[in-house]
Amino acid sequence: MASLSTKPIIDLAGVTKTFGSFQALKGINATIHESEFFSLLGPSGCGKTTLLRMIAGFETPTDGTIVIAGEDMAGVPANRRPTNMVFQSYAIFPHLCVAENVGYGLKTRKTPKAEIAREVEQALQMVDLGGLGSRAAHELSGGQRQRVALARALVMKPKVVLLDEPLSALDKQLRDQMQVELRQLQQRLGITFILVTHDQEEALTMSDRIAVMFDGRIAQLASPEELYRRPVDRRVASFIGVMNFLDARATGRMNGHLALDIPALGSIELSSAQVPEGLDLRNLETIGIRPEMLTILFEGSEQTEHVARGEVTGTAYYGDMTYYSVRLPGHAEDVTISMRNTAGRSIVPPGSEVPVGWGADSIVLFQ
Repeated sequence: MASLSTKPIIDLAGVTKTFGSFQALKGINATIHESEFFSLLGPSGCGKTTLLRMIAGFETPTDGTIVIAGEDMAGVPANRRPTNMVFQSYAIFPHLCVAENVGYGLKTRKTPKAEIAREVEQALQMVDLGGLGSRAAHELSGGQRQRVALARALVMKPKVVLLDEPLSALDKQLRDQMQVELRQLQQRLGITFILVTHDQEEALTMSDRIAVMFDGRIAQLASPEELYRRPVDRRVASFIGVMNFLDARATGRMNGHLALDIPALGSIELSSAQVPEGLDLRNLETIGIRPEMLTILFEGSEQTEHVARGEVTGTAYYGDMTYYSVRLPGHAEDVTISMRNTAGRSIVPPGSEVPVGWGADSIVLFQ
């Protein structure tokens, strides 16, 4: 596996993009490192694909600079950039066989035929399609078409591979398989991959770092773990996984700790490490807690730091997990609690009163 680097491969500084009166990107600043799997994550229309297309050279920034491998890309066309793109539609030529599709870019460079054949077979081996060069494009499955599109990008030996939602057309089982394969391939090759996706699970599974985008801006750029555990605001918290939001207010500081009153859970103290820098406690009205950080205490369960009482109002069974809706006193909306279905653990029916365990370190404060 290639080790992670902090050496920049792409620098984005003040990148904006305007289409008529619509501003698609509003001053994007980010550094993407060599050999990392980087994702642009956000809802439709947030600007992530526009940003990817500008890195590729298919769109020109209205303002700002894009530097790739130390070179300012202003005026550099797409075919002269050290990048290659895998499109959402794969853009496979139906009249060409697999090898011809993969070698198309090399052919346009007037690469000798013997070298094309050698490079194409190497690229096909990388994506587990070795020996299938003669297969017709229309005979390929969805997963094979995705691999052909990836091989066509890799055969050009780019420094950066750009992926525009390449797995969105696949069924869930194949998509999950391809997520693992893509990540393993990227780690093996040590090439920077930049993925555009609206699928939070896909981004969390595959990425070294993720830029969460809303309305043409990056709301937070961090590792998957940091994004999930310490989202900077309620919007990021809502987009990354499931978050319970509970009313709360700060009541003071004691012995270097922050005292909080949470009507649904009680009064607690948080360590200073849990308080984001610059947080204005006067404006604190809501805290967050993930479903897996709340626990229904079955008979024989280990004791937790704090316990509240609640009533189960609904269940959703997912095989390995059950999601409970639980009403807590002092809170208008039900909270969600996720519990793993272990051997001998029965499903708690609606109407049951249950003890709910939780810990202070699971509380998330928002800036």
